[in-house]
Amino acid sequence: MSDNNNANPPRHHKGRGAASNITGRFTHHSSTRESDDWAVVAEPLERLLTEAVEEKARSIIATNQSPDIPFTQSINPYRGCEHGCIYCYARPAHAYMDLSPGLDFESRIFFKPNAAALLEQALRRRNYQCSPIALGTNTDPYQPLEKEKCITQALIQVMQQFQHPATIVTKGQLILRDLPILAEMAQDKLVQVAISVTTLDNALKRTLEPRTAGPSARLRIIEQLSSAGIPTTVLAAPMIPALNDCELEAILTAARDAGAEHAAYILLRLPYEVAPLFREWIAVHYPQKARHVMSLIRQSRGGQDYQSDFSQRRTGTGVFAQLLRRRFHVATKKLGLNDRSLSLDCSRFRPPPQPGEQRALF
Repeated sequence: MSDNNNANPPRHHKGRGAASNITGRFTHHSSTRESDDWAVVAEPLERLLTEAVEEKARSIIATNQSPDIPFTQSINPYRGCEHGCIYCYARPAHAYMDLSPGLDFESRIFFKPNAAALLEQALRRRNYQCSPIALGTNTDPYQPLEKEKCITQALIQVMQQFQHPATIVTKGQLILRDLPILAEMAQDKLVQVAISVTTLDNALKRTLEPRTAGPSARLRIIEQLSSAGIPTTVLAAPMIPALNDCELEAILTAARDAGAEHAAYILLRLPYEVAPLFREWIAVHYPQKARHVMSLIRQSRGGQDYQSDFSQRRTGTGVFAQLLRRRFHVATKKLGLNDRSLSLDCSRFRPPPQPGEQRALF
């Protein structure tokens, strides 16, 4: 299996994570640019602009039955993510749209303008059973497009009106815009937030997660959320062997000092098209480490780039994975993270009266 350690790796679009627009697994035809050896001067790369595409969703709450994931309901306001994180396990979903999980995923973003209306309809159904709704399980709900579309904000407002619990995972500073709403929900045990901190190294962040907030900014997010009384978790993810795993303890310590009370980690996952994209990326940015990194990944995934088994897809197997797991548990115990359990209150859920509707007094 090639690690893309060739003499002429793909060139990199500034501000983008993927190095190419690889063909999705459902596409039967593809085209590539080949050199005829006449020209040796590379053409300049055109600036890749982001395109926002409206998607009228028919339903908004997705259900989950995977035993390794701690939620049963989720909402994804956006399909695709401009953050451009090369490791994003949501990239393969763009293949279902006949688009590439590569550059298309981070430059052609689908947004759901009717998301809040659909959520309200779902919560008013007589047979609806309340359980926490997770935001940010696939793509970041506070990616740059949210500043203009405000879809995540509208969803949170609906959940506050219905007294419905929510969890949020993000690496975007825009979450601070909604701090007043989230602080009110936290008083009633209706919200928890996890902030993803992948690295404390700005140089690595710029290539690994090109359009995200920097490490210092994310620690400030944790500090402001925690100061507002919002239960905050640091998500050290993904841990990439021989690239950022050495930062695990430093990330946990910095987040604890910023106010985080809980922590979690995930070993790098490379499902479907994410594997060739990651190999391409590391060949462009860290060619001297590419072979070693991929070797450790495969040692942690049963000799493959990825294994999807529920029991180990988030943590891996083998010596490296076992050591990483042990390091995490030792560090969290030493730092006093995860000392108390987090809980959300589903008993408060109440659909508010509709316009013109009066509640019975008795």
